[in-house]
Amino acid sequence: MRRVSRIAVAGVATAALAVTVSACGSSSSESAGGKGQSKGVGLAYDVGGKGDQSFNDAAYAGFQKANKQFGATGRDIEPQDGESDADKVQRLETLAKSGYNPVIGVGFAYAPAVKEAAAKFPNITFGIIDDNEIQAKNVADMVFHEEQSSYLAGVTAALTTKSNTVGFVGGVDVPLIHKFEAGFEQGVKDTKKGVTVKAQYLTQTAQEGGFSSPDKGEAAAEGQIGSGADVVYAAAGLSGQGVIKAAAAHKVWAIGVDSDQYNQTALAKYKDYILTSALKNVEGAVFDLAKSVIQDKKPLTGDIRGSLSNAGVGLADSNPVFKNNAKLQAALTKAEQGIKDGSIKVKTS
Repeated sequence: MRRVSRIAVAGVATAALAVTVSACGSSSSESAGGKGQSKGVGLAYDVGGKGDQSFNDAAYAGFQKANKQFGATGRDIEPQDGESDADKVQRLETLAKSGYNPVIGVGFAYAPAVKEAAAKFPNITFGIIDDNEIQAKNVADMVFHEEQSSYLAGVTAALTTKSNTVGFVGGVDVPLIHKFEAGFEQGVKDTKKGVTVKAQYLTQTAQEGGFSSPDKGEAAAEGQIGSGADVVYAAAGLSGQGVIKAAAAHKVWAIGVDSDQYNQTALAKYKDYILTSALKNVEGAVFDLAKSVIQDKKPLTGDIRGSLSNAGVGLADSNPVFKNNAKLQAALTKAEQGIKDGSIKVKTS
């Protein structure tokens, strides 16, 4: 039996001493140098910051791997509450001026800032994760087929539920998160008729805390579980920790996102209730861009998209309950092949 694609995502430390750096936020690590013309990767986090056990931590894992392999410490900077696009521009420009290359904005909210900073620093390679609207010679748009891994999460939920009710919690009501919901619901409905999917978004905008409020995630999951959901899938960044907490409290299944949340140290007390995680290889995307700039001297640019076919997305199989379920694994293998050969066309909205 062949397992469904699994992305190996390294566990990362989530506690670090922070130092103040001008008006751009706080930096947990920085370097006075490095090898070659670049000091290493300049990484600017999305809302929720490092320690979300999800999206930002996956980027941090790639940052750490690049630092180690290329002998540079790099610099990573946390976001600030209520910051503007101008604050993001300043953060990216600070990294570029300081000799960090590539400079990466983690999250679609960085799109306006990356566009502006890239135009001012044409000799620096910029990367943005989860946005591909910037068309520039020095910008790498690192995007993913989240709907594909979410479809597999839906297959998993449909074959696991006993109540025939499952839940989806999205952090913010935006097109990116709609992809997660669309794939998940399609995977559920294609797999088992009669299963109800309860979907809820935490906020309309990221500024309202949809990606950074575990309490909001917990409350949403409590409501869905109270309505009968016994599997809940969260695509909500840091807020997803609250969803996982609620699932564990009620002894139902949670499906994590972006990183392998079963293996995250900060979530260890809930791991027995984390069935799997829908992964996207943000770690690999960050590392590959760093390698292309620092080692290969041939920077990646343009649309760089992760899918099931190139192991850019997939499901984690760390939980033995998931991994050893032969019926589930067979169904996932069949679904994955269908997506790859085009016989299953996964919706994005």
